[in-house]
Amino acid sequence: MSFDKYLENKKIIIFTLDDVLYPKKDYLLQVYYLFAEFMAYSEQIDAKKIIEFMSNEYEEHGADGIYARTAKQFGIAEKYERNFNLLHENARLPLKLLLYKELLSLMQEIVVDRKQLLLLLEGNPAEELNKIKQIEWNGLEQYLKVHFVVEYGNSSKSFIEELIEEQGVDLKDITMVTAPNQIKEKSVNLGIDCFPVTEIL
Repeated sequence: MSFDKYLENKKIIIFTLDDVLYPKKDYLLQVYYLFAEFMAYSEQIDAKKIIEFMSNEYEEHGADGIYARTAKQFGIAEKYERNFNLLHENARLPLKLLLYKELLSLMQEIVVDRKQLLLLLEGNPAEELNKIKQIEWNGLEQYLKVHFVVEYGNSSKSFIEELIEEQGVDLKDITMVTAPNQIKEKSVNLGIDCFPVTEIL
C-alpha cells in the first residue's frame, strides 16, 4: 500500500494510541484476565466465569462501569476496585500488544523518509505508558517521541502550538492519524490535517 497521499509535504506525523496503532481491547481483555486470576486466588471465585462475563460485558457495553457490573454479578467486595484500577496502570500482560500491520508499515515508511514520528497520549499517563512498554514496536521505539496531553494543561492545541514553535514548522507540515470519531473535533480544534486510521486498515 502506498502512503504517499498521507506523507507528501508533511514533516511531522502524529499518532494517537488506542484503536489507532493497536486494538484497545487487546490490552483491556488481558487486564480483565489478570483480575479474574487474582480474584480466583484471593476469593476462590471461578476465574473462567469472570473472564467470560467481562468479555461479554465489554463487547456489549464497553469498559465504562465494567467493574461495578462484575462486582455485582459475582459479589466482589468494593475494596478490590483499587486492585482492578491499578492493574490498568501496572499489569504485565501475558502477551505482547501487536501493532496493526498497516500501521507498522506506515510508521516504518515515515522513519525511512526521515520524517518525525510522534505519539500523543490523552489518557491516564501511567496507563498509557504501561501500554507503550508492552507493544511490540519492531525497532520503531528508538524513533518514537512520546508526549502526554497533561504536560500541556490537558490541551492538544497547546501541544501543537509548542511543537510549531520548537520545530519551526507550519500547521501544513503536520498531520495526525486518529480514530474516526475524533477527526472532526481534532481537525477543527488543532487546525492540522487529520485522517482516520480506517482509511489505511
